[in-house]
Amino acid sequence: MDFKQIFPTSNPIIGVVHLLPLPSSPRWGGNLKTVIDRAEREAAALAAGGVDGMIVENFFDSPFTNGQVDPVVVSAMTVIVERLMGLVTVPIGVNVLRNDARSSLAIASCVGAKFIRVNVLTGVMATDQGIIEGCAHDLMRYRRELGSEVQILADVLVKHAYPLGSPSLSLTVRETLERGLADGVILSGVATGIPPTLEDLEAAKRSAGSKPVLIGSGATWENIPHLMKAADGAIVSSSLKRHGQIHEPIDPIRVTQFVEAVQAQPPEETTASVNSRTLNKVRS
Repeated sequence: MDFKQIFPTSNPIIGVVHLLPLPSSPRWGGNLKTVIDRAEREAAALAAGGVDGMIVENFFDSPFTNGQVDPVVVSAMTVIVERLMGLVTVPIGVNVLRNDARSSLAIASCVGAKFIRVNVLTGVMATDQGIIEGCAHDLMRYRRELGSEVQILADVLVKHAYPLGSPSLSLTVRETLERGLADGVILSGVATGIPPTLEDLEAAKRSAGSKPVLIGSGATWENIPHLMKAADGAIVSSSLKRHGQIHEPIDPIRVTQFVEAVQAQPPEETTASVNSRTLNKVRS
């Protein structure tokens, strides 16, 4: 199963479910049900707003490890992702931060999620977690061992990080796809909330060939028509939240506004018909 089979519509929008702090996190609140309830509300809001998919992240577990997370995080995320898959019909992905791709793949393969995001698949990046090395050698063999068809979407020169050396964007995209065997690449700005430039997206797209290039940060309803000229989709978080603030809950009105900015509806289609269609993405 490839990216276009998972997302048959053009320019898919993938919303993000940021999980509240999980067990073993410094800010863990002590009640997993609270985390699950919030995740279910976020997923329902994203689906109601019309996203084409969503990805679940342990975003509020910072500070993150640069290696494998505690087993309790894997257990909690497995429970949550499985619950969300019973709630919504859109494809779901997994990202275990900062770069625990092996755990992401294990969760996705067990619960039937469709894709994972990997911050550093190839190369070496200096981050606030320390040095993170690419994991393609281990991850691709693990996927084969599991007999998994989970798609691997890899960041290129990921945000909140700096490469060791001075690799070109075009070369990094090619190596991530051709040598790292990623199924698609993600291009972000330098930090959360900052978009990539159109020029960088165009360069990445030229190097990626038929493989998808996704916007990984900073997309808003104002800039997405411009950025989508050179991208195949977008992963969106901050701009879909109340007041555009990362710690606020998802606002389904902002989600709908964003989706409509990406794929403008025909003149004869009313807002009511749009809302009716998107609400069908939430199971009753």
